Amino acid sequence: MIPKKNAIESFSIKDCAVIAIATGRRALNLRELREHLISVDPDSIYHHFWGGLLRPRFDDPDYNNDFASWAYRGLHEVKLAERLGVIDPSDFPDMEDLRQELIDIIEERLEESDIVPWAAHDRQFNFITTHMVVFDTNKRLHDPRELVKAVPFMSLGSIFYHFIDARRRTEDNIDDFRAWLSGYNGAYQGLVEEIASAEPFFPTLTELRDQLSEIFERYFREASS
Repeated sequence: MIPKKNAIESFSIKDCAVIAIATGRRALNLRELREHLISVDPDSIYHHFWGGLLRPRFDDPDYNNDFASWAYRGLHEVKLAERLGVIDPSDFPDMEDLRQELIDIIEERLEESDIVPWAAHDRQFNFITTHMVVFDTNKRLHDPRELVKAVPFMSLGSIFYHFIDARRRTEDNIDDFRAWLSGYNGAYQGLVEEIASAEPFFPTLTELRDQLSEIFERYFREASS
């Protein structure tokens, strides 16, 4: 049985923007990059993987994180770029596990050669972190069926906040859509499972919004037929 609507909080649609902040940490070679990765704030690692989704990416669209892009453009290390480029941060439970994966890959590359790859001075890697500013759109969803019309018109900032960044905020490290729908005592378990199948990292936010829109539209269309 679906709980009464007043027993579940409405879904509050938020929007967000990120402000890039320089950490002062820089790397000119692969060894320096590894040393900084050991101690850099996890928010910086988060930025260099997920932050690219919220900013236009014109260079190296095949590389979805800044470390892989720098390996390719700055160090001219194609094989290293490929190894780093296939990392999916959503496969790791937290930033510390992702940090260790990066360090392991870089150390493996350093062990393969006696030469430490260097970048030109104008190609150094600058570690950036971000401050997120969250806005309340004052839009509320009171029934899951409203997702069908609401999601296609959500801003990319809203998609990022509710589907990606939510994984750092929710108790079970899931997106806000699944967290909200899970409050209906299993009534939308099928939909929750479909949302879980959506790939969060490699698509653009526009593609992700289209994918979520299709999931919601199809689910409620079939449920009403």
